[in-house]
Order: sequence, then C-alpha cells, then structure tokens
Amino acid sequence: MTKIVGTLGQKSQAVDTIARCLEAGMSVARFDFSWGDAAFHQETLENLKMAIKITKKLCAAVKKGDTIFIGQYLFTGNETTSVWLEVTDVNGEDVVCLVKTSATLAASLYVIHVSQIRIDVPTLTDKDKEVISTWGFRNNIDFLSMSYTRHAEDIRQARQFLTQLGLNQTHILAKIENIEGINHFDEILGEADGIIVSRGNLGIDLPPEKVFLFQKAALFKCNMAGKPAIVTRVVDSMTDNLRPTWAEATDVANAVLDGSDAILLGAETLRGLYPIETISIVGKICAEAEKVFNQDLYFKKTVKYVGEPMTHLESIASSAVRAAIKVKASVITCFTSSGRAARLIAKYRPTMPVISVVIPRLKTNQLRWTFSGAFEARQSLVVRGLFPMLADPRHPVRSHFPPAYSSSSTLLIIFILSYGPNSGIRLGMITKPIGPC
Repeated sequence: MTKIVGTLGQKSQAVDTIARCLEAGMSVARFDFSWGDAAFHQETLENLKMAIKITKKLCAAVKKGDTIFIGQYLFTGNETTSVWLEVTDVNGEDVVCLVKTSATLAASLYVIHVSQIRIDVPTLTDKDKEVISTWGFRNNIDFLSMSYTRHAEDIRQARQFLTQLGLNQTHILAKIENIEGINHFDEILGEADGIIVSRGNLGIDLPPEKVFLFQKAALFKCNMAGKPAIVTRVVDSMTDNLRPTWAEATDVANAVLDGSDAILLGAETLRGLYPIETISIVGKICAEAEKVFNQDLYFKKTVKYVGEPMTHLESIASSAVRAAIKVKASVITCFTSSGRAARLIAKYRPTMPVISVVIPRLKTNQLRWTFSGAFEARQSLVVRGLFPMLADPRHPVRSHFPPAYSSSSTLLIIFILSYGPNSGIRLGMITKPIGPC
C-alpha cells in the first residue's frame, strides 16, 4: 500500500536490476542529475522502459532538483553530520570558518548546507532549466522534485516554466529542507502537488529532537489536503549492509503510521550494494505497519477536518470508503478521467487497495489528435493504496460480447463482477461520480 521511490544510478542501472526492483516493490524511479550526464540518465530511462515491459508494471519518473557541492562525499549518513563550521569572518568572497568538529573529506561528492541563513540562489537553477527543457521535455517527466523549496512563489515560477515548455501535466513535489521551507510550509503545500520531507537536511536547521515533530505535523497536513507526502533518509545503513538497524526499521514503520504515502530511497539504491533487498525489506516493514494503522480514528479525524458541507465528490469518496470497510470489500474500483476521484478515495486511507481505472480522453490541438490519461495513471503511483490502470480506448470488440459492451472499461466491469465473487473477493465500485473526476 505504501509506495517506494527508488533512485536509479550506478548500482541500479541494468535492465535486470531495475526489473527486480520493480518486482520488489518500487513504484517510482528517481533520476538524480547530481550524478552522471544526460546520456547516462537517458540510458537508465530506456532500461527502465524495457524493465516495465518485462515486468508489466507501471512506473513513474521523477527528476531531482539541484544541490550545492563543495568537494568530497564520505558515505551516506555523513553528508549532513560530518563536519560543522561556524562562520567567524567574511572578507569579500572569502569566508573564514571555525571547524567545530573534525572530519576527513574523502570519496566522491560532499554537500554543503547553510543553517538558519538564506542563500540567494534560485530554487530552479539554470542547470535545472537546461536539463528540464532538454531531457525532461523529451521524456515527458511525471514529477519534478524541487530541492530547497522556500516559498510558494518557487512553485509558481517552476510551474510557469513547465507550462512554457508544454509540460503543464508534470507534477511538482516540493522538498522541504530548511527553516524557510518550514516557516512557509502551509503556502507551499497549497501550491505544490506533493511534499518531500528531507529529514537529513532538516536535522541541521532543527534540533534533532524537533525533527520528528515537524514530520508528524507535515504529514498530517498533507493527508488532510489529499496530497502525497514522501519521507526520506530511513535506512541509510543498507547502503553497505544487507539488513537495516532495528532503529531504522522502527523509523520506517513510524513514518507509515504518521501518514507517509511513500518512502524515498536515495543512496541505498543509487550506489548501495543491495538495492533490490533494500526495496523488498522496506516494503515488508511498511506492510506490517499498515496492519496496525488505526484507520477508524484516521477516518473520523479526516471527516471532522474536512467539515460540512462536503463537495459532492468528497462525500462520495468518504462514503465509498466507509461502505467498503463495512462490507469487508477486498478492493475498491474507481473509474476516473483525471484521477481526482481515486485520489480522494485514497485520502481516507481505506484498508483495501483502490484500483484507479483511468479512462483516456481524446484531445486535439488542431494539428493532431491525442489520448490523455497516461500522466494521470502514472502520477497515482506515488499515492498510498492507489493502483492505477490505464484503459485502452482501442480495445477490440470481443466476439462473445454485443457492441454495447465493446469498450475496455465495460469489459473490465464485466470481468470484475464475474471474477470477484468466483474468487471470494468482495468488491466496492465507484462508476458514476458527480461532476468531472
């Protein structure tokens, strides 16, 4: 139910490795342009497409934002705790610092994070724009991860840039990494399509004992807004070890109980020794945590937070979840064109999976006709408990069905209604919501 975002890199680029990652539970592939060039990532993406065909599993793609590097990178877990510098003097472009802790800069890349101070660097850099306008445009990226989002205006500017490129369907995930992002969290949440809680960097701007409090508050607000929340930095030790520490396993479970939609794996799959095992173990921990999630309490809190009067679609979604739980349905099937109805159902955290059947829509720009729906299906892959299917509008007429039952969506309804009871599956179905969905 909880999704897993895996970062593809040196140790996870091969077709076979990516296919096994998908089989292990990876729903979203993350491309980090801090490593490798466009050709490297294009090869990785082509391998991902081949792996999707092999496994027949849908997967979304997210492009990571930019980062400031100062030199070397020791190993995962150390990039935000290795060395602390206190600025004692500034002379032109020279900054004099006092080293508060000793450390050795070794290996590949090292990240700088300036605590409590605003750096006058655009959230979307020229390098980001170049990558998005070339590689991102060519490959129609599903998500853009905005590193160091500080204000809602950052999101608006990024969305305007994407729209100018014709990537208006690309969703923006705001990555909260510093105190500015925390102070403007509500306005950022209102503009972004989802939130990434970057706990490693937040641990620099916040005292360690405060990070978990922000995590709980941020995830709750995301849940109530019906927007996906993603948590990072959970099993750092699995970069080099086959098993997580007990503390890390508990941390993953608590992230699920706090309301996380997805877990983001960075170095663990980018350059880690055990990318497949990491995805599998994190998935198993999430599944166990979901078994003790208090859905009844969560449902009541959500209904109370939404208040009355509800919109028609929100009312249908909440009622569908309550009805499905009461009849002990095994799955909820929702037919949607935009994905909004299915995401609203998932917002109420049903105990059973939600199958979102996205009905393609025929569109034209006066030059050519195209079908929409693929973006909506893939972008559902980051939402907890939501499993998309893209209906095929070209589905051939089956000889044993009359013409009225020739569409793929109608055939799917017939299949569900016939297969479900015969397999002991109890079904809940949303087929005709009010208004556009």
